[in-house]
Amino acid sequence: MSVKKISEGELHAYIDGELPPERHADIEAHIASSPELAERLNAYRRHEDALRARFDPVVTETVPDRLLHRRAGSIPRALRYAAVVGWLTLGGAAGWFLHGTKSGEQGPDAPSWARRAAVAHAVYSPEVRHPVEVGADQEAHLVAWLSKRLGADLRIPQLNALGYSLVGGRLLPGEQAPAAQFMYQDARGQRLTLYVRTNREQNRETAFRFAQDGSVRVFYWIDRGLGLALSGEIGRDDLLRIATAVYQQLNP
Repeated sequence: MSVKKISEGELHAYIDGELPPERHADIEAHIASSPELAERLNAYRRHEDALRARFDPVVTETVPDRLLHRRAGSIPRALRYAAVVGWLTLGGAAGWFLHGTKSGEQGPDAPSWARRAAVAHAVYSPEVRHPVEVGADQEAHLVAWLSKRLGADLRIPQLNALGYSLVGGRLLPGEQAPAAQFMYQDARGQRLTLYVRTNREQNRETAFRFAQDGSVRVFYWIDRGLGLALSGEIGRDDLLRIATAVYQQLNP
């Protein structure tokens, strides 16, 4: 008997133990016969373990006032608490996206995919031995693999002229579909990451948006069918210059 197609949402629900018993059994049977799916789930678990290791200490921190009181008069108490829980779940430090800007002016809250990009950067950029799944020496394979998984024709921007060489990339879990992360590094070991996901909302807003917390800065934007976020711990002007170069390469 064939197993009903498994969605990304169901995979994450399976990992979190939130599936109905009958569906849980179906997926376990499929995992037993699919080494590729088993490895994919293991990768997701490693990703979640890394997030917990890095951000669980946030649970003991005081919740920022901006999350408890922002628009307090217009948001029901239950929803305000839900927002705090969501902030913690997404990794704590991602809360700084509440201060996104557009062209130097106060902008709207960043979308959840941009927060995921920031968390992924924080998790993987410090890695020494395993910063990527597929190295730059297999760039053609990396592009083909991630293009197939995202269902989009991906291209990897070349940033050597700006001092950053490609380290490689990896597949990441998104909210409803897989996402990709490409990592770059300069001669000093400074790293940038480019997060790419499909633009399922079909948002046509292409303007760069910016967010920052301490030394971590992110520019994110929509480019036709994709959402992209460039993250790094370099100056805003330098990051914007590189983000602009990425956009220009993807739109020759």
